[in-house]
Amino acid sequence: METIKNAVKDIEADLIAFTRELVRTRSYTGEEEKIIRLLQEKMTALGYEDIRVDDMGNLVGRIGHGGKTILFDSHVDTVAVSDASLWRHDPFGAIIEDGRLYGRGAVDMKSAAAASVYAGALAGKLGLAENKTILVSCTVMEEDCDGENLKHMFKQTGIIPDYAVICEPSDNRLVTGHKGKAQISVKTKGVSAHGSAPEKGSNAIYEMADIIRRIDSTAGGLTAAGGTAGTLVASRISSTSESLNAVPFGCEIYLDRRLTVGETLETVQQEMDAIIEGKKASWEIGVLHRKSWTGLDVSYHPFHPAWEIEKDHPLFIACAKVIEAYTGAAPELDYWDFSTNAVTTTAMGIPTIGLGPGEYKLAHMVNENCRVSQIVDACALYTGIMEVL
Repeated sequence: METIKNAVKDIEADLIAFTRELVRTRSYTGEEEKIIRLLQEKMTALGYEDIRVDDMGNLVGRIGHGGKTILFDSHVDTVAVSDASLWRHDPFGAIIEDGRLYGRGAVDMKSAAAASVYAGALAGKLGLAENKTILVSCTVMEEDCDGENLKHMFKQTGIIPDYAVICEPSDNRLVTGHKGKAQISVKTKGVSAHGSAPEKGSNAIYEMADIIRRIDSTAGGLTAAGGTAGTLVASRISSTSESLNAVPFGCEIYLDRRLTVGETLETVQQEMDAIIEGKKASWEIGVLHRKSWTGLDVSYHPFHPAWEIEKDHPLFIACAKVIEAYTGAAPELDYWDFSTNAVTTTAMGIPTIGLGPGEYKLAHMVNENCRVSQIVDACALYTGIMEVL
């Protein structure tokens, strides 16, 4: 690790300058072309081979060419800034203050993208990529359609990595898994009538009222279990009527259900059937339809089970050894309560682990920021992992 530490120190200024450039480049979901082109240019300058942008707009570059393939993935889209006046600094100013880089995407997850791109280049320069293939991907649309990007990239390019490192923020702790999720649409049906004669209709909002109480009760039961228990949140509600003077004939509520290891689609089916029992209602996994920056129509089916890697797995052992060699201490472990692109790699049976700079609780927040030192450390850790796997 001393050789890697010294090599990272030599490129530290360039790494941080490039991270700031990424933060300055606005890249809301579906609007990532500018940042993808910027990353493509940087990969070319750093000596990557076989740099490709697929039809969805995902970027992937290769270092080395051998039998074992290791993927490091970061998404480069961000959520929007709707409250810029509340920020301490311009959310696209990439200001560094007290050792922290401020800006939208500093945590989620442009710091990791920069660190992984530079790590791949360092691995090649130091001769650590012999007899293996290192792939670094910068993917799009993760905020709305997590995993759909890698699914598309794998299918189009034929890439099937042996190992995957998801570079989402973890405070550089080693993440052994994350919760799954189901995004669910519940709809109730009513009968339209004039607002002056409601008795002649059936109000779909009122029909939904009992369902909302059941959702709240179910959510409370999940939370009471504690630990890494699942969660259920009602995130959106809307109604449909002929006018503001009419009884609504339709009502829809959207639910976010987070799953723990062992919970399945059958778990969700039983839960939702009980919630709508006896009501004029139906439910389904709420398919989303989006368009990528390339113009590709994307359909996203948001059901993903939870996953966790075993601590005796070679990938876990290798990453733990690198962290211990770098820090002098056994790695701190974590488990994400949110979903990531790992939903695709784990569904394909690809051993996967998480590791990235930044405190994930600061993601999507006002004054999002990442410690600069963690970006440097992440670059070194990624390079070390590239060496030992």
